[in-house]
Amino acid sequence: MLSRPAFRKSFLIISLVILIDQAVKIYIKTTMYLGQEYRITDWFFIHFTENNGMAFGFEFEGAFGKLFLSFFRIAALAVIGFYLFRTIRRNDNPKWVTALSLVFAGALGNIIDSVFYGKIFSGSEFSAATMFPSDGGYASWFHGKVVDMLYFPLLSGTFPTWVPIWGGEYFIFFRPVFNIADSSITCGMLYILLFQKQIFHVTDKNQTVRDHASPTASEKNKEFTGDN
Repeated sequence: MLSRPAFRKSFLIISLVILIDQAVKIYIKTTMYLGQEYRITDWFFIHFTENNGMAFGFEFEGAFGKLFLSFFRIAALAVIGFYLFRTIRRNDNPKWVTALSLVFAGALGNIIDSVFYGKIFSGSEFSAATMFPSDGGYASWFHGKVVDMLYFPLLSGTFPTWVPIWGGEYFIFFRPVFNIADSSITCGMLYILLFQKQIFHVTDKNQTVRDHASPTASEKNKEFTGDN
């Protein structure tokens, strides 16, 4: 039986992340063109870019590669969703529910881009995109690009010449541009790392309690036959 408080908590987390993530992406997509940016501070920029693959620009080449990546994301989401449902049903540690909900929400947010954005938006190469363009979108179903906009160049400089491979080269930390959904996944993973002892200790303890509370087959047989 589902734990109602855990279900409500998970539903709220997922709904808020998706709402904020998609609202920001739609705003960026319909008001900015690719490469456009706004300086908020010296270390924070809103920089519009689109990611055709996975994190840090990794991608599979060609239309088939993009299709494979979209279905891979959906399969991964299904696995996360299964574990989240089982966690809520078993009434496991609330922190585990929080972590899985954050990861699930982030994965779902980026899947929405991959599956739908190609059909519901025009391209953003030279101007802000149009939502539901009359001549169709910039790509087919499952071939959309993930919208990224958060850029934090916290440090920049040049590597000392004695550093192997990168000596003398210019660097920026943190270079990747990401979105709210990516942040949700990262927060979920960090949450697991920070509270792993509590999460897995309590989960194992709950399983032990359930195992001790459930009579074994031999005990059930003794009760049925009346043997002592």
